[in-house]
Amino acid sequence: METWNPVTGTENPGPRRAEGTTSPSEPVTSGEAPAVAPVRGTGLRLAYDQRVVVDGLDVEIPAGSFTVIVGPNGCGKSTLLRALGRTLTPRAGHVDLYGEPLASLGNKQIARMLALLPQTPVAPEAITVRDLVGRGRYAYQTLLRQWSASDGVAVRAAMEATGTTDLADRKVSELSGGQRQRVWIAMVLAQDTDLLLLDEPTTFLDITHQVDVLDLCAQMHREGRTLVAVLHDLNLAARYATHMIAMRDGEVVATGTPHEVVTAEGVEEIFGLRCRIITDPESETPLVVPLVTR
Repeated sequence: METWNPVTGTENPGPRRAEGTTSPSEPVTSGEAPAVAPVRGTGLRLAYDQRVVVDGLDVEIPAGSFTVIVGPNGCGKSTLLRALGRTLTPRAGHVDLYGEPLASLGNKQIARMLALLPQTPVAPEAITVRDLVGRGRYAYQTLLRQWSASDGVAVRAAMEATGTTDLADRKVSELSGGQRQRVWIAMVLAQDTDLLLLDEPTTFLDITHQVDVLDLCAQMHREGRTLVAVLHDLNLAARYATHMIAMRDGEVVATGTPHEVVTAEGVEEIFGLRCRIITDPESETPLVVPLVTR
């Protein structure tokens, strides 16, 4: 089966799955959490050409968490996620995946451990939903083992979990933004990994579809996966995250639970926004209310 890289829109290998506590993402109690962090970056220097975005950054994603990375535009959130998913090579430092150097692992090995949904994935022209979700099974294909019954089971399960079964025979290009995002999430679910990296999964969606997608992410987290997402909406981040990483100017300035990170002082330091923090009456998580400036 041919492979498709949704980042570049070209044929190529792609990226695999693990599990944390606010209302929507209350985790299922399971056995002992693994001692090794699913993914960790140490001394990272990240750049595009000559422009350094991140320098000397250390970050660790707790096992079993729904970690959300927040911060102002241009602070390095997506750049960091790309480095954790090996679509951007650090100029210095290293990333470890389950304790193994990410740079030493092969593409298919990574794709069975970590799944990455980029910010603007590109689908092949005229591809159907079923075929796109099937691309998530790339890591399990070999010259001697092509499509199998287990691949079909994984694809059907991913489409059922994301509510996309009824869209199976439709072209991806014909779908609404919310439907397309569910299909892309189905594709990464079909990879059957414990670690999912999602770069701005709610971008360009209206509020209903944003909540719909994040509810789906919360469900994946409750089922035992570790999720790492970049989000712009601080209130939605605080509602769904079990662990938050706040960045500014390429540095991590705060980490912890939503209650620890989303404070009036923290929001002003990170975003330059004066605000009040109240309790969300639905989720009992922090809710940012900007102060009137006039």
